[in-house]
Amino acid sequence: MKTLYVSDLDGTLLRSDIRTSDYTNRTINRLVAQGMLFSYATARSYITSTKVTRGLNAAIPLIVYNGAMVINNVSGQILLSNFFTPEIRSLLHDLINHDIYPLIYSFQEGAEKFTYIREKCSRGMCDFIDSRKGDPRDHPVSTISELLEGDLFYISCIDDEDKLAPFYAKYKDQYHCIFHRDVYSNDPWLEIMPLAASKSNAIRQLKEFLHCDGLVVFGDGKNDMDMFEMADECYAVENAVDELKKIATQVIGKNDDDSVAKWLEKNYTFR
Repeated sequence: MKTLYVSDLDGTLLRSDIRTSDYTNRTINRLVAQGMLFSYATARSYITSTKVTRGLNAAIPLIVYNGAMVINNVSGQILLSNFFTPEIRSLLHDLINHDIYPLIYSFQEGAEKFTYIREKCSRGMCDFIDSRKGDPRDHPVSTISELLEGDLFYISCIDDEDKLAPFYAKYKDQYHCIFHRDVYSNDPWLEIMPLAASKSNAIRQLKEFLHCDGLVVFGDGKNDMDMFEMADECYAVENAVDELKKIATQVIGKNDDDSVAKWLEKNYTFR
């Protein structure tokens, strides 16, 4: 039986310094070279996820943008993708009409961009954009028509909770919406993706793509619940939320102790 192993990134595979350790990198690189089928699933982009996992050089598929895309770790090639249909522009105009100006991820002329109108950004949005200085995707514009250009696949809104909550309630059945507080800034976020874009659906697509039968997953947060529910085995790190621990096959050590890599090193060869 071919088994796919998938780990969440922040709070699970990453340590608290927002990096994978040398030990984790060496272990996963070696096990993948021996034949292990491994991926990580994250809300991060391909660019930011590969920065925080520098040293993880194995040719593995990465589930990024909460499942909107699966990208080859080495080549950057898009293996699987989920884009919005043109109807998404109605939702975007609804946000803008209520003074919520989103950060929009798209492909324009073959290049990935994140687009925004700086003068309309919330404080949290400005902080996020400033943390991405030098990013080649950075694409500030000045008009709404420019904001909506390209093939759209991911939308982030960082604003007051009472402004975002009604839109989560309104659109959560039409799109894959995640409404939460950021683990680092504690700012309220509303993330909107195509309905087919989720960690669990991307894992299903990847399992089929790789012809796998089994699935083992690792996580720490509520947004990992869907992939836990579909897995044959699911392991929560010790620092995980209680809701995830309750449905886990087992609770392993903390993310700061390289617990995912240690579990893989101990268990992979016996599968």
